[in-house]
Amino acid sequence: MTTILDKFDLSGKVAVVTGAAGLLGREFCRTLAEAGAAVVVLDLNTTVTGKLVEELRTSGFSARAAAVDITQPDSVHAMLADTLREYGRLDILVNSAALDPKFDPEAVAKGLTPGRFEDYPLEQWNAALNVNLTGLFLVTQACVRPMLEQGKKGSIINICSTYGLNGPDQRIYVKDGRRLAYKPVYYTVTKAGVLGFTKYLAAYYMGTEIRVNALTPGGVFNNHDETFTANYSAKTILGRMARKDEMNGALLFLASDASSYMTGGNVVVDGGWTAW
Repeated sequence: MTTILDKFDLSGKVAVVTGAAGLLGREFCRTLAEAGAAVVVLDLNTTVTGKLVEELRTSGFSARAAAVDITQPDSVHAMLADTLREYGRLDILVNSAALDPKFDPEAVAKGLTPGRFEDYPLEQWNAALNVNLTGLFLVTQACVRPMLEQGKKGSIINICSTYGLNGPDQRIYVKDGRRLAYKPVYYTVTKAGVLGFTKYLAAYYMGTEIRVNALTPGGVFNNHDETFTANYSAKTILGRMARKDEMNGALLFLASDASSYMTGGNVVVDGGWTAW
């Protein structure tokens, strides 16, 4: 008899995760591997992905890394061909790659603090659209083909953001009366686009078992300073930022048969940020 825990089992499945070197991307890879899937770890940062794959393999899991530029069709198709040669199938795609302006200490030290809308550079706008939307399109377009060929079944999970649902509250980027940065325009626009893409694709694959859903995380703590953490936390019902592992349960739910009757949906894990 199948139990509820069996529905979360990914044994025999193959998963591709883009943006795997990111804070959440690394968590997603470990979660899928721990649930039994073979995981293809994609990112241009091969130092991080190489270390992650080594850790997963040492723990007895199946994983491989590939350096992929998701904005380049040839790079995406080469990755897919390698994945199919290695594993023979593809069941799960997690689109986690995105340009996302950060406000943790490392970003601040590098001067990566975006400025006003009125002065926002066109080249940065175009670069973000290219990664956050065109890259999403190219990877999904490639990876859905084997899903169609192996019985029209699979799970595609697109990582959205609370800022794709609501406009950013620019007040949280102020410290001691001084503005540190603005959350830039491209982030809300592209993350709203991710949600639109999710709904489009879910409807497009009606009549199949290819399910397309979004996962919307709230802000995840990554050694942010006390002022930013306090500003952000005050806007959540739970009164804090998320821990980096608190998206994993929702990710596994969407990847597995536990969500077999769900498509075109959006799971919001934001501590109540968007509830009031």
